[in-house]
Amino acid sequence: MYWLFLLLSLGCFAFAMKTPSTGMMMLWLGGALLFLLAWIRGRYVATFGDGQRDMTTFIDPAELRRLREQAQARREAERSPDDLPPSL
Repeated sequence: MYWLFLLLSLGCFAFAMKTPSTGMMMLWLGGALLFLLAWIRGRYVATFGDGQRDMTTFIDPAELRRLREQAQARREAERSPDDLPPSL
């Protein structure tokens, strides 16, 4: 969809080059600039996303602490009593 802005920008630029009136040329060039900026923004959003984070994906501190405790318990359970740390 954002590619339409590029085509509209090129069309406005072509009309600006063809018109004999200075006022109309400035109007068409302004339109070309606005459509070009809209195309750049659309391409940026399509590539990198809107930049707004989803607040539902954040983990609160209590949940993070619970997950760390679970990971620690899992590591403790996987380690057998025969495993000794390497001594130097």
